[in-house]
Amino acid sequence: MNRDTLIVIAIAAGWSFAVGLGGVSLAWLLRRRSVRWTASLSALVAVGGIVAGVVGTAQAMFLSGHDMSVVIVVCIVSGLVSVSFALWVGDRVVHSARSLRDSATKFGEGGPFVGAEIGPHEFDEISRELTRSSDRLREAADRERRLEESRRELVAWVSHDLRTPLAGIRAMSEALEDGMAEEPMRYWSQMRTEVDRMVRMVDDLFELSRIHAGALQLSVETFSLGDLVSETLAGADPVARARRVHVGGAVDPGVLVRADPNALARVVANLVMNAIRHTPSDGSVQIDARADHDMVELSVSDACGGIPAADLNRVFDVAWRGSHARTPGADTGAGLGLAIVKGLVEAHRGTVVVANHAPGCTFVVRIPA
Repeated sequence: MNRDTLIVIAIAAGWSFAVGLGGVSLAWLLRRRSVRWTASLSALVAVGGIVAGVVGTAQAMFLSGHDMSVVIVVCIVSGLVSVSFALWVGDRVVHSARSLRDSATKFGEGGPFVGAEIGPHEFDEISRELTRSSDRLREAADRERRLEESRRELVAWVSHDLRTPLAGIRAMSEALEDGMAEEPMRYWSQMRTEVDRMVRMVDDLFELSRIHAGALQLSVETFSLGDLVSETLAGADPVARARRVHVGGAVDPGVLVRADPNALARVVANLVMNAIRHTPSDGSVQIDARADHDMVELSVSDACGGIPAADLNRVFDVAWRGSHARTPGADTGAGLGLAIVKGLVEAHRGTVVVANHAPGCTFVVRIPA
C-alpha cells in the first residue's frame, strides 16, 4: 500500500469520524424523541460520513470546481433519498410500536391481549409473548375465580352440614338429660354416628388444607398395587352390600408402584366410595389397574348415569357435589373427597381425569410407576 493511499484513508476516516462523533452527540440529545428521528439521524450520519470523507478526500486531491460540484450534487441527492427511506422505515417502526402499546394498554386495563403480525420480527416476538402471558393470566384468573367460588360454597355447605348434626346432638343430649329418651342406647348410638361423621369431615378439611398449603409429606415406598386394591375392596364391601351394589376388580398381577401407600389407599378408597354412593341398587362398580410403560393406570367405573357435560370441569373442585347436592336425603358427603383425590394424585406427579362412559362415568388415575 503506497503513501498516497494511506493519506486518502486517513483523511476519509478523520472526516467520517468527525461526522459520526457529531451524530452520537445529536443521538444523545434526541434520545427521548420518537424512533423516527433516530432512524433519520442514522441515515443522515451514514450519508454524512460518506459525503465528508469524499469531499475531504476530493479537496486533498485538488479536483476541479466542476468535478467537485458533481461530487457534492451526487452526495446530496443520495443523502436525501437515504433520509427519506429512513423516515419511511422509522414511521413503520413507530406505527408498529404504537399498535403494540395500544394492545398492551388494553391488556393492562384488564382485557385480553390480542396479538397480531405488527411489523419487525422483534415486535412480533414481543406480541406473541404478551399473547401467551395474557392467556396464562386469563387461565389463572379463571382458576382463581373457580377456587373462590368453591371456597364460598365450601363454607356454606360445611356450615350447613355441621349445624344439622350439632342441632340433632344437642336435642338428643337434652332429651337424655331430662330423662325423656325412651331408648337411651339408640340416642347414644345416633350421637356417636353423627360425631364420627363430623370427625371425618374435619379430617377431610385438614387434609385438604395441607394439600393446598403444600405441607403434605409423602412417605414413598414400593408396594403391590393389587394388594392395595384388594384391601380397599374388602373395606368397601359392607357399604356396597348394604346398598346392593356389586363391586369387582381386575388388577394385572405383579404391578408395583412407588408411592405413599396411605395416600394412594385414600385415593382409591375415595373413588370407590364415591362410585358406590352414586350407583343405584343392583348396579356395579369396576376397578381396573394395569402398568402402562413407565406409568400405572387405575380406573374406577360406576353406573351413576353420567355427569352433565357442564359439570365435568367442576368434578374435582372443592365442595362440588353435583347439581342435586341439596336433594333431601341425598348422601353426597361434604364435597371434599374428589378434591382430595386430585391433590394427592398431583402430589405424586400424576393426573386424574373423568369421562362419561355408559352406564355411568370412569375416573382414571395415572401416576409414575
